Amino acid sequence: MPPFDLKNSALELKNDKEFIKAIVEHCNAYKGADSKRALVQLGLTLSLFFIVMGAMFVALPISYWIAAALILPAAGLLTKIFVLQHDCGHGSFLNSKNANDNIGRFLSLLTFVPYDAWRRAHNKHHATSGNIDQRCVGGVDTITVSEYQALSHVKKFFYRFYRSPLFLIFVGSPLHVIIEQRLPFNHDTIFHDGFKTVPTKSLWKSVMLTNLSLFVFWGALAFLLGFGALLAIYLPVLIVTSWIGGWLFYVQHQFEDTYWEKADNWDRQEAALMGSSYYALPKILQWFTGSIGLHHIHHLCSQIPNYKLQDCMDAQPLLSTINKMTIKDSLNSLPLRLWCEERRILVPIKQKS
Repeated sequence: MPPFDLKNSALELKNDKEFIKAIVEHCNAYKGADSKRALVQLGLTLSLFFIVMGAMFVALPISYWIAAALILPAAGLLTKIFVLQHDCGHGSFLNSKNANDNIGRFLSLLTFVPYDAWRRAHNKHHATSGNIDQRCVGGVDTITVSEYQALSHVKKFFYRFYRSPLFLIFVGSPLHVIIEQRLPFNHDTIFHDGFKTVPTKSLWKSVMLTNLSLFVFWGALAFLLGFGALLAIYLPVLIVTSWIGGWLFYVQHQFEDTYWEKADNWDRQEAALMGSSYYALPKILQWFTGSIGLHHIHHLCSQIPNYKLQDCMDAQPLLSTINKMTIKDSLNSLPLRLWCEERRILVPIKQKS
């Protein structure tokens, strides 16, 4: 497909069905795994992660602050490991479903994410993203202005508290990764009706088997390395990783002119492309985050593995203009917490109409 005329802006074309269809056709050409690239990426990422973790354990008896200096690079590598697990969940990392699932479950030992339960919830998020009548587990809970106005004073307080980025990212993300994902229950919302959840039976099996595996794996490491040393090293890495992941997930759909529609008017492809951001990060940060910032492409075609996302965008320059968000731009999304159906934008709670 030849590139579109860049004189036309993405904003002008965003509701053009033919434009979206052409973009989908372009992205579909990048579907499918490249086993060599995948295995090299997996081997390199895990090797670097274990080298950094080993260096932290060696440095710990000398000085905790020397070890602490490596927390951020270790967390960056663990973030990338989660992106690889994420690709396995979409069946895009390798060509074999069994290989994807086995690698995804193995990586749970490092990320603490119960692979099968997360995969179900995340795919449900993809299937309903931007559908205001089908909001579900796997996303940042967002309500409309009218829904907020109908809440009791107590629920309004809890919604403001929940949607505070300081709480959501710095407190909520670590609690979700370390505590909440150990519990085999759906965590419903009190803010709106129709919340879609994951079948409880599948949650129990995935979560409890992951918990058992974590107990055996980390118990053996604690026996060998010492519980105190293991806790001092890995807990901060896991917390910082959850902060990074929480921030990325937040900005990927939280921007002013994102996409929300009622079920009757909702279009999956339009929602994927126009309701997800392109988070333009410096190359080093894009590497650590596995190009997940090219989220509009990922949502439009989740069968594209992370190592092909940049190739896909490079071949169609217009993709780099859709919902582009720099680090500075992303800070502007922090106050946006309600969907205004009249203006069709996200607005701060104080600006409800």
